[in-house]
Amino acid sequence: MLRLTLPAPAKLNLMLHILGRRADGYHELQTLFQFLDHGDELTFTARTDGQIRLHTDLPGVDHDSNLIVRAARLLQTHSGCALGADIELIKRLPMGGGIGGGSSDAATTLLGLDYLWQTHLGEDRLASIGLTLGADVPVFVRGHAAFAEGVGERLQAVELSEPWYLVIAPQVSVSTAEIFSDPELTRNTPAITVRSLLEGGGHNDCQPVVEKRYPEVRNALSLLNKFVQARMTGTGACVFGSFPNKGEADRVCRQLPADLPAFVAQGRNISMLHRKLAQLAQEVSG
Repeated sequence: MLRLTLPAPAKLNLMLHILGRRADGYHELQTLFQFLDHGDELTFTARTDGQIRLHTDLPGVDHDSNLIVRAARLLQTHSGCALGADIELIKRLPMGGGIGGGSSDAATTLLGLDYLWQTHLGEDRLASIGLTLGADVPVFVRGHAAFAEGVGERLQAVELSEPWYLVIAPQVSVSTAEIFSDPELTRNTPAITVRSLLEGGGHNDCQPVVEKRYPEVRNALSLLNKFVQARMTGTGACVFGSFPNKGEADRVCRQLPADLPAFVAQGRNISMLHRKLAQLAQEVSG
């Protein structure tokens, strides 16, 4: 196979508790990830000269600093593979939206090129490489809804209901570093067990800080709260509400202002990236 097109799905943090700050400056947290059937799309074409070329420019992101390019080069280093790749990106997920755009793109690059180059590193090694790119990358590499602890790297797979979500993307990019360094951020939420979390509960400790700093996020939450309980994902800026079916989510989506970007997608416990890779494997073996 010389060419491969794969999805890079969005994720939601259904809750995000911050337990404390570590000596290295990172924060201990607990969060619950679920994927969405909505995301970016990447196409990889193998090169024989070892070059990594991303042919899609992202505003304000240098080519060599892009997580996609960095992921591809790390895979080369760890695998010793001499092949390269031309990479094209269809970007649907907003940057700084808290739905995992950059991290998901990096994970899809690791899994996609591992498949295309036949490097066979395995999920554990790919997740370890991904963690050096960002705390959220391993959950995309694993591809299963998960309860996460530590800085987000200790994952426990969970089975969640799969409702439909309406996601609003305020036109603002929230800096994760800025939110985590805010002196008003709650950093002492008591740890909970995954069982108690799944029985109901959980909140987002970052939400009050983001609401204070970004009126666009505060307004989106206020608007969505008129229809359903609205929550913020990650460090924002995207906000979401859950619905029992697509029809109800679509109905509320149609009532939002035309200039406010939003989309409807189903929550999934197995990411659409992993479902696509499983389908490819079945086609090859069948």
